[in-house]
Amino acid sequence: MLLNLERLEFLVAQYVSGALPEPAHVLVGSHLEMRRSHAALARSFQNMAGDALAMIEPVPIDRRDVCLEEILGSHAPRHSEISSSVADDLPRMLRAYTGRDLASIPWRRKLPGLREHVIEKSAGIETSLLWARPGRALPSHGHTGLELTLVLEGQFQDHRGRFSEGDVSVADEELDHRPVASTRGPCLCFSVLLAPIALSGSAVGLVRDILGV
Repeated sequence: MLLNLERLEFLVAQYVSGALPEPAHVLVGSHLEMRRSHAALARSFQNMAGDALAMIEPVPIDRRDVCLEEILGSHAPRHSEISSSVADDLPRMLRAYTGRDLASIPWRRKLPGLREHVIEKSAGIETSLLWARPGRALPSHGHTGLELTLVLEGQFQDHRGRFSEGDVSVADEELDHRPVASTRGPCLCFSVLLAPIALSGSAVGLVRDILGV
């Protein structure tokens, strides 16, 4: 789990700097809402960034008034637009990103015992909510790029250990795993996939996991 935590700390630093794509920014921001210890880490990064900026010599801004007009006239990012009618059952940033509360999610069955709601899908990114019944295993798979998974409710585990509410799993090309939901209850996750996964393992094992038996 140590390597996962190191990668998560790097993502928090990227979040503070504003370098993450919007879905990853929403995922890390939601994690910080759920985990106060990492929210403190984010604040320390912000303080360090502020101290570094304070040491830089001021530089005059070209077209200052025009720039201010453009900033003040621009629309706020989607993740800051929060409807007062949305229930407090998801982290604030994730509620705004999905535009829904949990009760109104239009789930679709992906596999037996596994439901999915795709929020956004393009050539370079796929974001979704995933719900797995207790004990449900996902087929063994590797990664061709980065996948971030935030646990919203319940738990899942793989060979790295257990991930509980508020935890983030960071997976990349080096990871091949078989996530399994805890038998204690369903597992609900927010997934940001920046590259396709690749199924792995034996044919018999894959068939069993796909069928959920």
